[in-house]
Amino acid sequence: MNDRKMLVIGLDCASPRLIFEEFRDDLPNLSKLINNGLSGNLRSSMPPITIPAWMVMFTGKTPGKLGLYGFRHRKSNSYTEIRIATSKNIQEPKIWDILSKTGRKSCLFAIPPSYPPPVVNGWLVSCFLTPSSKSNYTYPPELKQELEKDCGPYIPDIDYRSGDRDNIYNQLFGMLDNHMSMIMRLLKEKPWDFFAFVEIGVDRVHHAFWRYYDKTHHMYEPNSKYQHVIRDYYKAIDKYLGEILELIDDNTYILVASDHGVKAMRGAFCINEWLIKEKYLVLKQIPDKQMRLSEAEVNWTKTKAWAWGGYCSKLFLNVQGREEKGVIRAKDYEKELEKLKKKLLNLKDDKGRTMKNIVFRPEEYYDNPKGDYPDLMVIFDDLYWRAAGTIGHDTLYLLENDLGSDDAMHDWDGMYILYDPKEKLPKGKIDAKIEDIASTILTLFDIEKPADFNGKVILNDTRT
Repeated sequence: MNDRKMLVIGLDCASPRLIFEEFRDDLPNLSKLINNGLSGNLRSSMPPITIPAWMVMFTGKTPGKLGLYGFRHRKSNSYTEIRIATSKNIQEPKIWDILSKTGRKSCLFAIPPSYPPPVVNGWLVSCFLTPSSKSNYTYPPELKQELEKDCGPYIPDIDYRSGDRDNIYNQLFGMLDNHMSMIMRLLKEKPWDFFAFVEIGVDRVHHAFWRYYDKTHHMYEPNSKYQHVIRDYYKAIDKYLGEILELIDDNTYILVASDHGVKAMRGAFCINEWLIKEKYLVLKQIPDKQMRLSEAEVNWTKTKAWAWGGYCSKLFLNVQGREEKGVIRAKDYEKELEKLKKKLLNLKDDKGRTMKNIVFRPEEYYDNPKGDYPDLMVIFDDLYWRAAGTIGHDTLYLLENDLGSDDAMHDWDGMYILYDPKEKLPKGKIDAKIEDIASTILTLFDIEKPADFNGKVILNDTRT
């Protein structure tokens, strides 16, 4: 059996532009891997968000096969009941499940979604969905006490939309220190063949501080005291990477990857306000303040459609025989759906320009999708605009996220770097897709990828 090991360093939302170009001179450890390895852009999942993207990476399956379309999913055909994605929703085998069948042990840290902590052949610390350090967040359960004895209570996430940027700054770097101390302890003390972790802080620093870095941002603040925060965070990551590499032997492949990229947020389009304006969504009373749709009095007997906000908006039609108070007749479903889709494709932004919207039906985009998927999914203006699901606004266009201070949107491309200390892999640049990672990892372990994997092997079988 191939005795090689692998370390996967997951940097949530890490930007290829920042790592490969703008910050590269400040990132000596990442630069060493780039110069001596294989790297490129990594096209994310659809939608390009943390959940489902990491599971697409580690299962080789599409969101449709996973039945995982975002953080929130509708329960059956309810108007208001939702479920949050958890580890229990992942039914497809993950890389570490396949490796376990060959006797290999894995050590996993904060890979979304991994709360509640599932059973693994090895050790696991759950992800940012962990409610608090008081929760049972490890497998086996006794690992929690073991880690906290030396590293302190686990910090699963921070409130990055509070607007208190001094506090966010301190929490970000504190969380990074907390995570890295736990990761390095696990690296040193546990026997593993496959080690993978995800640092969510990269995503959080973008959302909280992008306006101070990106000169194209509509709310850019020049010469701010926060102008170097993102660069400093990447430098801190790189410094820790140097310490991690000191713990790794030459028998270990190194893979650095992000689940998606980052770009400036131009604003939030109020999708439910638009549906009200177009008479798809009917309220019993117009609110005089911002509120979630679930808090409003909706006249479901007259409502044709409603939506959720987010990086990707989910739209639901109110169909007779499916929803409790369905309005649209089953025979009119296709016609109404296409009519709504056409309107969404012709939406204009606050400057009167037609948005570059992507509007699709899950069953047309994914092959035999599973789970509770919406009738339509919408990406606004090539990911520059977020969808605002709240109502009570006097405009269709908000300058910021309706759920709190937020500077950034996700972009289509993340990045990857694959490095072999033994220099037996090809070097250079090859762009890839996020679902290619799982196939590539199995190939490096000399395991044939399953037939139902969607990805290809990045190496193109050119290993020497």
